[in-house]
Amino acid sequence: MLRNLTFATLIAMAAVALPSAQTKGPSTAHRGSLTAYVIDTEGGKSALWITPSGQTVLVDAGNPGGRDTDRLMEAIKDAGVTRIDYLISTHYHVDHIGGLQELAKRIPIGTFVDHGPSVEEREQVAGFQAAYKELYDKAKHLVVKPGDKLPLTGVDWLIVSAAGQVLKKPLPGAGRPNPTCASWRPKDITTDPENAQSVGSLVTYGQFRSIDLSDLLWNKEHDLMCPNNPIGTIDLLMVSHHGTDPSNSPQLIHALAPRVAVMQNGTRKGAGAQTMPTLHTSPGLEDLWQLHWGYGAGIEQNSAGVFIANVEDNQTIANALTAPPRGGGPGRGAPPAGAGGLPVAPGAGGAAPPQRAGGAPAAGTGVGGPPPAGLPQGGLPAAPGAGAGGPPPQGGGGRGGFGAAQAHSPAYWIKVVAQQDGSFTVSNSRNGFSKTYAARPRGK
Repeated sequence: MLRNLTFATLIAMAAVALPSAQTKGPSTAHRGSLTAYVIDTEGGKSALWITPSGQTVLVDAGNPGGRDTDRLMEAIKDAGVTRIDYLISTHYHVDHIGGLQELAKRIPIGTFVDHGPSVEEREQVAGFQAAYKELYDKAKHLVVKPGDKLPLTGVDWLIVSAAGQVLKKPLPGAGRPNPTCASWRPKDITTDPENAQSVGSLVTYGQFRSIDLSDLLWNKEHDLMCPNNPIGTIDLLMVSHHGTDPSNSPQLIHALAPRVAVMQNGTRKGAGAQTMPTLHTSPGLEDLWQLHWGYGAGIEQNSAGVFIANVEDNQTIANALTAPPRGGGPGRGAPPAGAGGLPVAPGAGGAAPPQRAGGAPAAGTGVGGPPPAGLPQGGLPAAPGAGAGGPPPQGGGGRGGFGAAQAHSPAYWIKVVAQQDGSFTVSNSRNGFSKTYAARPRGK
């Protein structure tokens, strides 16, 4: 049985509008702003950045098979983009580069950016290195190292990790000792060495700063951030490695002290048992936005529904919450109440439902209506295209995590629009909910 705390939490999470269609037609919101579309690749990775001058940077291309390419092209259409100026392949795992070849058939790509050849003998996408070389031989190719910059107008795009190396020269105003380093302990992580090769980027637009380290591993995070923090603090964190526990150390997250984090997770990939408490206890974190409601995080650690782009149907979530643990690992049933010693995720009880004009609750928020079948009053609204009942999808397993999650349609993105003064707005395309974070002074 779900406890009273569960009921209260689910009621808070129910402050979500029913899905609406993605915005049609080109968007002009990025003009004069730095815009990022964080695309749902079911636990893979793809993010489209558009600079104020209209230049484009795509970080990874998601999984193979066309599904993720279709989703990426939806974002490209929404942004009014006709060309990818720079495509950064952070490393050669299938959930990051699997969609690259199909994407190259659909839109021109000016420059391919990577860390150099793969360090793994067995390719996760068969024949990829040869096919990739054919593509970049017909365009431009940059092999980057820490300290390099992409030649963008008005935006400083600094490479801070690549090919197993990290930035060590402090940036202006940074370089202070990182007090969290004293408590660091290494992790024995020997599989999938490409993760440690990840190309990581620090993106700066005026006073706004965001960092994306892709799948950089725990021990490499230490190399970057200890004993001194060469980066300083940031506004927006693209949570590393889909929110899994081989990454996302306190030495990284707490030292960067992001105001907002965006997690590119899947239902059963990411939202790790260590990562979620680390995020929620990070100094100054205001909100965590997620691409999916993570089963492994349960009701205690997931964000409130308004901050989650894609949710499953009510019965699937209820089944996941009430199922006994299956092995105790991340994504194997709900964690015990209060996992990590934390209260309910920040904002779970305080987020207001999306509003129509005039202040009335938006349709489908669950306010005042009967509970959906299978959940108590205030249960989560059904995900788009999801059928009620049945076992929860088995996602996130295997090398790279491709092929396990059941596709849903439509898929919703999280969008970030940043201004030069450091203010920025994050929005959820599923329910129209958005939140603006005012500019504020940054401590180093």
